[in-house]
Formats: sequence, structure tokens, C-alpha cells
Amino acid sequence: MNGSSDIVITGLQSWHMAMGGNIVNMAKELARHHRVLFINYAVDRFTLLRQPHTVAVKKYREARAAGYGLLEHIDETLWIYTPDIVLESVSQIKPKWLFDRINAMNMKRFGSRVKYIVSELGFKDFILFTDSDFYRSFRLKEILFPKMLVYYIRDNMIATDFFRYHGARMEEAMIRKADLVVANSEFLASYARKYNPRSYYIGQGCDSELFNPAKVTAIPEEMQKIREQFSLVIGYIGALRSLRIDIGLLEYIAEQRPGWALVLVGPEDENFRKSRLHRFPNVFFTGSRKEPELPGYLQSFDVAINAQVYNEITRGNYPRKIDEYLAMGKPVVATRTEAMQMFSNVVFLAGTPEEYLACIDKAVLTDSPDLRAKRMATGQLHSWENNINELFRCIELVKS
Repeated sequence: MNGSSDIVITGLQSWHMAMGGNIVNMAKELARHHRVLFINYAVDRFTLLRQPHTVAVKKYREARAAGYGLLEHIDETLWIYTPDIVLESVSQIKPKWLFDRINAMNMKRFGSRVKYIVSELGFKDFILFTDSDFYRSFRLKEILFPKMLVYYIRDNMIATDFFRYHGARMEEAMIRKADLVVANSEFLASYARKYNPRSYYIGQGCDSELFNPAKVTAIPEEMQKIREQFSLVIGYIGALRSLRIDIGLLEYIAEQRPGWALVLVGPEDENFRKSRLHRFPNVFFTGSRKEPELPGYLQSFDVAINAQVYNEITRGNYPRKIDEYLAMGKPVVATRTEAMQMFSNVVFLAGTPEEYLACIDKAVLTDSPDLRAKRMATGQLHSWENNINELFRCIELVKS
């Protein structure tokens, strides 16, 4: 990594969210060698009114009480700033002229807070790193005058309902204005390259220190009980959102293999809460678990799965859980997508429910110490350190 830079990060995630996110891990890794200011996602009016008990709203209230935002000094080189403003909810506004007018107001208010805290900390000649925030961060380049705007794509956001009215045109404009675009999958990098030739794939990271089987001394008590009851434990760790995870596929696996336990670790959306999965005696929902607890659950799985729905959102998505599964040495079965092809030598890929069952059977039958070592090596190769090194290689490439 050449030299040290100040880095300002904005995006669609909060530092304080329940489950881990790419941008939080990247910020921690960046702070090992650079001064980093992480800007929390500003609360919008609908969130404030409809979700008053969320962590995001709680932090907003703390920020408002602090006056002009809440600044948390995490360590010597890392600061978290929560704006004390409420932005207008614009995603469902259909008329372009009205959206642009209200979003311009949001961008101005958000920009003023970011400019204030950047000045307070004395950040100069800094890199602005924006994680998929093409609405409220769109004018930050003109407001802050960074030495470089890096736009990061980790998901096909414009395929979601939230961005269906203005996402495509706004993200295209953001990609065009960026000095550098980086993506965590080749699929997303290729998409960005249509609008900006300075678009590169930088891979994905994994906390190989946390997801290390040698450091797991015990599995959770609830998992010990499940393992005593069933011949095989199939598990998934991550958010249970029906937009991404195939409820029908999970029901099929549970119904066809009643002797297997299907363990789902993570928060559920409404469709999952109402699904038939809750009626199966061999399906277990643990709810959300803190990140340090996850390796213990993963260690208890015989096979780890990522039962994605195949759609425009998931086809180019790089699921970070795959590297976490592999780093623990676990046999992995996942939905066959464009982004998953790179794992075909260490992951069993399935396209139908029947293939899923066959792949799980094969994963169990063929498992060996050599294969576990190969999987662990793959997961450890995709570290956050390597991810950030690749980011700076691209920064140097663009500068040269």
C-alpha cells in the first residue's frame, strides 16, 4: 500500500447495524494504515416515523442531542459520524422533476454536515469512497472537492423496488462522474464499465481471523441438541430475505429429507415469518446472532448452503458468506449464478431443488481433510487485507 491517505466513507449502511457489512469491514482494514471518517447513513423521515425503535433512529437521537451530529472516536485513526438531520424519503416519488428537487435538498443538507465534520477533523486532500449511495452522496464531489471519488458497487441495487423509479439514471450518472469505480464481482464491474472505463473488479473480503476453525472451542448448546437428534445438519447464516433466499427450495429440502436438520441463522423478513418452514419439525430458526458467535454455529454444520433465488439482484452478487463458509473448511452448496462460477472448483453449484439434494449428498460423501484444506485456503485468500490492497492497486492505476 503506497503512502497514507485520509479517507471519507459514505454509503447505504450504518456502522451500528446488527449484522456485518462489507463497508464496515473495509473501513476497519483501511484504518490500519489511513485516517478514516465513516459517515453513518442519515435517517429519512419514513424510517423515523415507522421504525422508531431501530438502532439507526436511536443513533440519530443521540446525534441530535449532541448538537450538529455525533462524532465517535473508535480508535486512533477511525471516526464514526452520525448526522443530526432527517432527510426526506424520496425513493417512491415518481415524477423526475419532483424527485430531483427534493433530492437536491437532501444532498445539500447531507453535504453540509459531511463538509462540517471533514473540516473539524482537518481532513485534507482526501479520497471520498462512496458505497452505492448514488442519491444523497451524488453531489459530494462538488461540495467536498476530494482528490479522488471512488464509487463502490457490491450489489445490483437498481434491480430492487426501492430504487425502481430513479436508480438506473442516478447510478449511471454517479458511475460516469467517479474517478474510479470498483466492484466486488466481475459481473458488476462489467456493468459499470459500460459507463466508465476506469471500472475494476477488486474481489471480496473475509475475516479469516474470526472464521477460523482452530479458534472455535465449542459449538452453541442449542446446536449440540440438534446434532443429537438428526443425522445431518444443513445450515445457512445470513439475512433471511425472500427477495434473495429461496423459501420454496428450503421447504423442498426440509420435506424431502426429514432426517436432516435445516438450521437458519439470521433475521427473517415477513415472508419467511409466514412461510411453511416454521411448521417443519426439522427446521430451526435461531434468529439474529452477534458476529463473534457465528463461527460456532458454522462449525456445527455438516454442509453450509446459500439457497439464493436466481434473479437480477442475485445473478451477479458475490455472497460474502461463501468465503466465511470456506474459511471454516465447510462443504458448500450454492445456487449456480454468474458470480458463483469462480468458486466451481471448491463449491457444489446447483440449479434445481433436485440438484441441491444431490449436491448435498455428494458434499458429505466426498469430504476429506485435503478438500477441507483447499476450501480453507480459498477463504483465507479472500481476506480484507487483500481486498484493500487490490483497491489501492486500482487507485494507483488510475493515477498513473
